[in-house]
Amino acid sequence: MDEEWDIVTAARISKLMKRNMEGVAALASGVLIVLAWGMEVSMQKLSVVLYLLAFLIGGFYKAREGMRTLLQERDLDVNMLMLVAAVGAASIGYWMEGAILIFIFSLSGALESYTLDRSRRDISRLMALKPESAVRYSEGQEQIVPIEQLVEGDIIVIKPGERIAADGTIMQGSSSVNEATITGESIPVDKEVGDGVFAGTMNGQGALFVKVSRSSESTLFAKIIALVQEAQSEKPASQRFMERFERIYARSIMMVTALIIVVPPGLLDWTWQDSLYKGMVFLVVASPCALVASIMPAMLSAIARSARQGVLFKGGAHLEHLADVKLVAFDKTGTLTQGRPAVTDIIGYGGYGEMEVLHAAASIESLSEHPLAKAIVRGAYDRGIQPDRAQSLQAVTGWGVQAQWQGCLWRIGKPSLVDRNSLTEEQVAVIHRLGQEGKTVIVIAREETIIGIIALQDTIRAEAKGTIAALRELGIKAVMLTGDQQRTADAIASEAGIDMVFAELLPEHKLQQIKQLEERYGPVAMVGDGVNDTPALATATVGIAMGGAGSDAALETADLVLMNDGIDKIAYAIQLSKRARRIIRQNMIFSAAVIALLIITNFTSGISLPLGVIGHEGSTLLVILNGLRLLKR
Repeated sequence: MDEEWDIVTAARISKLMKRNMEGVAALASGVLIVLAWGMEVSMQKLSVVLYLLAFLIGGFYKAREGMRTLLQERDLDVNMLMLVAAVGAASIGYWMEGAILIFIFSLSGALESYTLDRSRRDISRLMALKPESAVRYSEGQEQIVPIEQLVEGDIIVIKPGERIAADGTIMQGSSSVNEATITGESIPVDKEVGDGVFAGTMNGQGALFVKVSRSSESTLFAKIIALVQEAQSEKPASQRFMERFERIYARSIMMVTALIIVVPPGLLDWTWQDSLYKGMVFLVVASPCALVASIMPAMLSAIARSARQGVLFKGGAHLEHLADVKLVAFDKTGTLTQGRPAVTDIIGYGGYGEMEVLHAAASIESLSEHPLAKAIVRGAYDRGIQPDRAQSLQAVTGWGVQAQWQGCLWRIGKPSLVDRNSLTEEQVAVIHRLGQEGKTVIVIAREETIIGIIALQDTIRAEAKGTIAALRELGIKAVMLTGDQQRTADAIASEAGIDMVFAELLPEHKLQQIKQLEERYGPVAMVGDGVNDTPALATATVGIAMGGAGSDAALETADLVLMNDGIDKIAYAIQLSKRARRIIRQNMIFSAAVIALLIITNFTSGISLPLGVIGHEGSTLLVILNGLRLLKR
């Protein structure tokens, strides 16, 4: 990880130095042009020398890029077109025009580097937040160690105002934690014993003792950095096409320019100087700089903006694909729901009230590690009930548990294994109704008498219903794919507002269903969090993983990660991708129109080389700035 970090840091420093040097070189060439222009009459030879220096200084970086493409890839690019145009203008005595071309082209290149770097910084600045060391607590002693030495099970101390060094669980203390680096939300979250914390987040005013749950290279923050690096390096299909088009187009422009220079003197009575000048103007105005710059600034700006909202795209290609999605398929558990059961219904009998039933159940289940037992205990604490400790807890095979409490034998378990004759008709009806609602039903018995029924269910996320409604407003359908039983799936889908449900699916069935949905509706996005979702995530047009609760396999497979598990961000991401595509189309139409207008003007009324440069480079800057509008909050 350190090696990767050093490479990233070195690359960023290199880009920063390059951007600054390009800007300095452009400004220096501008100063030389002004000086040369002032000396054209009195000191002509010195003026030419200054123009030549302006060529060399202003065109150095572009010449290097153009020559690298020519020598290594044996191809032409826009840089070489501009240099040939400038040298051609100087060869027929238009030193000032050629120098102005070099100046504006190098200045626009420096500005383009600056604007692209600005959009990248909005994502990659979080790399500087990576913790380097941690305070490890062992046998009453504190020791500062590199985070690479931390292993699962270590206890680390997080002091007030410090950045948390590793993913883990709070063992002692309470505090508020700013998790903006993970979730994009700037409001601190209150944390106490038992809560999880993430590396890279900022501790508030309380001291925390945290038990490390992951090594440094496996933390969620480390995964975010890897996703950022991937997002910055991957180019969308449209950009790859544009780069291929640029090379072909550049060769075509050179051929047409050669024809303009050679043919008109023999057929149209042009002088060689006029023909060469028009050829140089054509070379400038027909170059595809603006077209090439139409895509990546907008893409990187959209990726940067979404990252601030806790939505990480793994590259522009996935942003591009998301704009075409017609249907979103949701896994149920941990995606539409919280991923853990919660107490939803409590019914008391024989004079027992709801709180008394829950108190008894939580006291007996407090010694159990079963997920449903933990849910009952958690439900008691949430309602202000402090469970007692039962004694002699025993598991009853195929039924549940039993324990001694308040001098009596208590049993908690499945209603299906209770003697049918011990249930009243009312209790049978309640159990049936709760089961039809997709809930897990548990009965509580004191000695041989049933005193209560508790229902539990994996509760739906608060934002689920709003998310489905927002997708529907965008004209996007929503379906549920789950391995859970049909009855439970139908209940959750009904609450969320989903009309189409596919239940009792194995992982391979989810994959097949995604393929069928794509054939029927078009591009599909799949949202999931578990290992069992990875085949469907990989198959879907866009795979969306839950960043906080998601498995490592899901995070690695997905194309888009919701860092705060906020499914409400899905509609936002789709809207952003559609807006980015709209801006890219605007840029490409505008760029093509400007090129066409300048070419026509050059061959009809004529256009000077400086004006051609201003029109060409001005359109390039405009499309870059248009793309950067997506950076606005």
